[in-house]
Formats: sequence, structure tokens, C-alpha cells
Amino acid sequence: MAEEPGTPGGPTALRIMLGAHLRRMREEAGISRADAGWAIRGSESKISRLELGKVGFKVRDVEDLLTLYQQTDPDERARLIGLAEQANSPGWWQRYDDVTPNWFQAYLGLEVAADMIRTFESQFVPGLLQTEDYARAVTQLGHSEAPLPQVEVDRLVALRMSRQEILTRGHRPTRFWAVLDEVVLRRSIGEPGVLRTQLEHLLEMSRRPNVTLQVIPLSAGCYPATGGAFSLLRFAEVDLPDVVYIEHLTSAVYLDKREDLDKYVVTMDALSITAGTPRETEELLRSLIASTD
Repeated sequence: MAEEPGTPGGPTALRIMLGAHLRRMREEAGISRADAGWAIRGSESKISRLELGKVGFKVRDVEDLLTLYQQTDPDERARLIGLAEQANSPGWWQRYDDVTPNWFQAYLGLEVAADMIRTFESQFVPGLLQTEDYARAVTQLGHSEAPLPQVEVDRLVALRMSRQEILTRGHRPTRFWAVLDEVVLRRSIGEPGVLRTQLEHLLEMSRRPNVTLQVIPLSAGCYPATGGAFSLLRFAEVDLPDVVYIEHLTSAVYLDKREDLDKYVVTMDALSITAGTPRETEELLRSLIASTD
């Protein structure tokens, strides 16, 4: 069964978790990747991809690896095989695979499983906080010469609205901490009234206990991370490493090496210090809303 938007977890996270378990068992058994690959009629590179959670698992392969690693506990074998079966289930977002690139689907799988997301934006309101009209206007940008078919725009907007359910789900809603450049809040977009409604929505969302919103005022001048937007994703499961996500026009970069993560954490902390407090941000939003009257 495909996972619903408001449900924590997802096949991407499950693959990474199962891969980490198998890697530890292989190392504890003193077996090389090459030998493990031979046992499942594959290669060393296949084992590497499985252990990194980059590909799906065949239940037969998992059973053979558990036998190779001398995992004889019936309950643990059943648990890990069940994990493999769940990891092969399609995520709810895959129903939109006709309008999203493969590199973005990987992010969607991580986003739905994240315990906390910290993001910095200097151009647009983050997708998880966008109103439907704002999302529609953003989606149509960059396609002025060849406008997207209306049905494709509708599906992209529907995807974005579905993603937002991780912030409002009843069980362990994702903690979301966004730092925005003030320019984002002043940049008119779409039809008249779209920006005002978006500002009102930001004010409402900022009151949620799992959402923190800060704005870097124009008076702050230059600040760290002027190179562009990025997100830090943190997971509750110990087998899931933190990830930095940086999106480009036609691709994305995923960073999980400790030295890279540390640099981005330091940068995000510096941005949070430079930005106004959540209370100051609320006052700014109120002021901007009033100015649109």
C-alpha cells in the first residue's frame, strides 16, 4: 500500500535503515562486499548500492544475505525481511512521478521521514509553507516562453500541498525551522492579493509549536549563505544520517559527509543568529500585512 502524505517514514528511509543493518552484519561477520555480492548473484557495487539504500531490495537477496551473515534468530530475520518488503512499497509521492524528476523524488522520500528540517531561503517562501495560489505562481515561473499545461501545473501544486501534511499530521509532525531573507516577504508574485494571503498564512503557521520562522532583515546587510538556499534534514532513526539538500535548476546535491554537514550546521546557526527572533518576525509579518491594505 502506498504511504499517505501524513504518515511518518517511507520507502526511501526504510531502504537506508535496512542497508545500514546489513552493512553492520556484514562487517561483524568479516565478509567482504565482493563475497556478499557473489552470494546474491551480484557484484560488489550492487552490495554497495544496497547498503547505501540507493536501490530496492529483493526479498530473496535479503534472505540469502542473512544466511551468509549467520543471522539465525527467527524473529530478527522476520523483522528484516518485513522491512525489505515495506521498503519496496511505493511512496505516496510516486503517483506524481510523471511531473517530477528522479532526483527530486529522492528528496521527497527523505522529507516525509525527517524528524526535523531546517531550511534557508532567499528567493521564495519554502514549499512547505506556501499557499496554493503562491505555489501555483511559483510553478508557472520560468515557463513564460512555453507555459506548462494546466493539468501539469495542477498536479505539481497538488503535490506541494500534500507534502505540507507532514507539518500538521497528528503523530509526530515534522519540526520545521525556516530562515528567510526579508526580500522573500516583499517580492510580489502572481495576481494581486497572493502575497498578502501568503503572509497571513506564514503568520498562522509560525504559531504552530513545531514551526519556527525567522526573517533576516534588510538592515542586516550581507550574511552567511549568500550562495543560495539549502535544507538540513535530521532523522530520529540512528541509522539515518543527517542530509544537506541543495537544489539546482536541473539537478540536486545530497551531502551526508560529516565535514560537509558540520559546515552547513554552522552556517545555519549563524543565519539564525543574524535573523530576527520569532517574535520580531511575527511583528514584521503583521507590519507587512498591514501595508498591503
